[in-house]
Amino acid sequence: MEKAIVDQVVDGKHAVLLVGGQEIEKVISTTRLPDGVTAGSVVKVEFHGDELVSIEADQKETTKTKERINSKMELLRERSKRRN
Repeated sequence: MEKAIVDQVVDGKHAVLLVGGQEIEKVISTTRLPDGVTAGSVVKVEFHGDELVSIEADQKETTKTKERINSKMELLRERSKRRN
């Protein structure tokens, strides 16, 4: 299984996944997403060609990623405050 990030949900019906280190874009039905998975979530996926075979939420990796992003955003806010 490969790591993927749910990049966005389009029209409530499709989810855009960025799969693997090269962030290959794959589009799946939102009905295939595990419960609680939203844009920004990390999942583990297995594809055969363009067909999704398996998907599971990776809550631990999602939490780490969101914490890392929040830290970077806070640094940017602090830098912005210092410039003003």
